[in-house]
Amino acid sequence: MKENYDRQKMIETLVNPDVSPILLELEEGNKDSSYLEEKLHVSESEILERLSYVIEYGFVKINRSDGKVIFSADNDKLNKIMESDDNFSGVIDGLTELDSFLN
Repeated sequence: MKENYDRQKMIETLVNPDVSPILLELEEGNKDSSYLEEKLHVSESEILERLSYVIEYGFVKINRSDGKVIFSADNDKLNKIMESDDNFSGVIDGLTELDSFLN
């Protein structure tokens, strides 16, 4: 697992509409590929492809057991990057400016 990732690319990946539904499922706990395939209507290979960047950097882990592929999210790591002030300061500044303009 690599440690140094492109922060902006990671955030873009996490909010990508092809990735975020998978992450929402994993937020509730570990899921095997057959559950995700059925729930999200995508193949295991497509799930692996969509999650490749977050897997590479340890935001999602894969465990193989009894012929099953089990995905788990590192919720602490995911929360840390999503809650970072750097990610949302521009949004907050923009909303503050819009609010002052409207009022």
